Amino acid sequence: MRKQDRIIIWPAYFNSTKTRSDGRRIPKSLAVPSPKISEIKEASEKLGLDYELVLDAGYPRTPWLKTGMLLVTKKETKDQTIKKIAKQLLKMRSATKTK
Repeated sequence: MRKQDRIIIWPAYFNSTKTRSDGRRIPKSLAVPSPKISEIKEASEKLGLDYELVLDAGYPRTPWLKTGMLLVTKKETKDQTIKKIAKQLLKMRSATKTK
């Protein structure tokens, strides 16, 4: 049974090494290479999103890889939420590079 009040966020959505048909949901300019679920969780925290972390979940296209997923409480469209998280991930990655 699907929960209509939550959005499922997978690390594959933000992976710059994946193609759109492999599951990337954002433009390559916003994507980062091999994002971890912990980074996505941290980005969601910084954005003040209400979420639940599921570590043992596998992305439907690659169910053998247990990448984990984030269940985010829906406040905007899924697309808007994904783009906000992607921009925050980019900020976090660039901040760690400059240190």
